[in-house]
Amino acid sequence: MKVDGGPLESERFLVTGRRGDPGYFRFEERSELRPEPIVDILHGRLAGVIFRGVVSEAVRAELTARFQRSPARRRRGPAAPGEYVGAYHAGKGIDQYLDDAAAVEASLRRILDLPGDPLTALRRGVAAALAEEGVDFRTARHGDREAGLAILRSWRGQGAFALAPHDDIGQCCAPEQDGFEIQRVGDHQVVALNMCLANGAGGRLFLWNVQPDLASRKRLGVEFWGVPYPVECLDGIELISLDVNPGDIYLFNGRHVHAVEAGADTSLRLTLSSLLGFIDAKTVVSWT
Repeated sequence: MKVDGGPLESERFLVTGRRGDPGYFRFEERSELRPEPIVDILHGRLAGVIFRGVVSEAVRAELTARFQRSPARRRRGPAAPGEYVGAYHAGKGIDQYLDDAAAVEASLRRILDLPGDPLTALRRGVAAALAEEGVDFRTARHGDREAGLAILRSWRGQGAFALAPHDDIGQCCAPEQDGFEIQRVGDHQVVALNMCLANGAGGRLFLWNVQPDLASRKRLGVEFWGVPYPVECLDGIELISLDVNPGDIYLFNGRHVHAVEAGADTSLRLTLSSLLGFIDAKTVVSWT
């Protein structure tokens, strides 16, 4: 499948990097929230999983209403236009990110504090499954300070994408965060967690079967940022297009180039998200 996009700034070339075989490069579909496929993604055995309709309508409606009322809501820039409650680590020094996470933590927890909070259920399940392997799961930290727990975000992107093609590993290598433990993700998977709370028509997830190598990332100037990948560079690379509906929870290996399609209408698109990955053989951490 080819998605229209803008011209390359340099000559045309295809992104190179690691490709997955058919047994790996797929989304497993489940109707019950279970930790086992999430652990498979963390270990690099599976590209993605989607749990269909596991967040109730009542919980979605309450979280959406709390988000829309929150005075902690902020606007994001043109790369991912929309609003959010939480803290992004990308493009910041360690102290700034941790300051931002601490400043919004109470507001975020007030939004999430309700019966049936899906994030708590998922984290408890993953922690229990990893503990059986002797692996600890916790929020990332730097000294005695912790990363953000999650981020609520809405997008209203223009053109083909609400969120442009990008990877999630570049931002974990930025020099301004040298010494932050998330940089130890290294060759492990960077797992993107998303819970769809509201969505209009369209808004599919696109996942390309390539984990870009350093040469491609440098050539495009995304080594320390991860965005943008012009779609011409991805032409002909195997692509999964995943329909996402309200109530779905989906996780995937964010080292792959991925994007979010712009919706076909102006309805609110709202997700609850975080990132997680191994930093050593015995530790998985999460951050935002």
